Amino acid sequence: MERKKVLVLVLSFFALSILLFSSSEASAKEKVRSAYVDVAVATLWTEPDLLRQLDAPSASNPVDLNAWIKSMKYEDKLWLVGNLETQALYGSKVTILEERGNWVKVAVANQLTSRNEAGYPGWMPKGQLKTAKAFEKQLSKGLVLVDAPKTWLYSDSKQRSKFMEVSFDTRLPLLQVKKDKVKVMTPSDGAKWIDKKDVEIYQNENQIPKPTGTDIVQSGKGFLGLPYLWAGMSGFGFDCSGFTYTMYHANGITIPRDSSVQAQQGEMVKRENLEPGDLLFFAYDKGKGKVHHVGMYIGKGKMIHSPNTSTHVRIDEIDTSGYGEEYAGARRYLD
Repeated sequence: MERKKVLVLVLSFFALSILLFSSSEASAKEKVRSAYVDVAVATLWTEPDLLRQLDAPSASNPVDLNAWIKSMKYEDKLWLVGNLETQALYGSKVTILEERGNWVKVAVANQLTSRNEAGYPGWMPKGQLKTAKAFEKQLSKGLVLVDAPKTWLYSDSKQRSKFMEVSFDTRLPLLQVKKDKVKVMTPSDGAKWIDKKDVEIYQNENQIPKPTGTDIVQSGKGFLGLPYLWAGMSGFGFDCSGFTYTMYHANGITIPRDSSVQAQQGEMVKRENLEPGDLLFFAYDKGKGKVHHVGMYIGKGKMIHSPNTSTHVRIDEIDTSGYGEEYAGARRYLD
């Protein structure tokens, strides 16, 4: 009898262990939560609570990116280097990794990086996210892709009441198409209207037509003169790899977020075989060290790029001083 009691106790222990393990595993899965960006452009920081007073317009809901960028002098923008990670556009999906007070650490889907398989990580204000279940349900019913540098969403079909200015490459669910306007769903504010000439409409992301290199270059030229912004990923401001990433992503091709990783993928291209749309990389130690910059080849020995905090999106000769001696190769992401 004693042996039977022991056996029963052992079996009960194992059953309880399995039950606890299963519950723990289920609980862990429940902690992996997704949400959607509820502002025109969310700015992600390396740590929570790094913001200066002048950064407040970037951390509110709604944001005012125009006021934020306009308020910063060169030194203010330079301070952002190393303090910002990336940005995410209105309606972008993120995975919540960690919470700390009013801040959340998230991974931005489709911004490829080796740092997190869920997407590019960074900290952002919790108030700029929504779980948006109704928005999520609409995602499979049609896609509206903004292809103007910036455009407005309107609260009314007559487009008299401005709701929010959104960026190039913003993607929102399609609700209705009229002659000159399109009705879209937003993460937390219901249906809004947008000018039809500023968007492309697809059944889903897989329906975005395969671009040529010239198509991607033409997208880039629409931003000539736009001021540089470290970590920038929008029509309000780009950094170098944010610019190349976004031009490709808006044309249906997802490439890595950072220049150092962009330089490792795609197909290697010799300089004499360059074609429009190819990405050009520049590295320290006369091109032999760490990659620190990327531009896009446009033909005739020239590139379009977003160089640094002191300037803007522009076209330069590849051999321009400061770049030519640091040329480190090229990659092609088109077949």
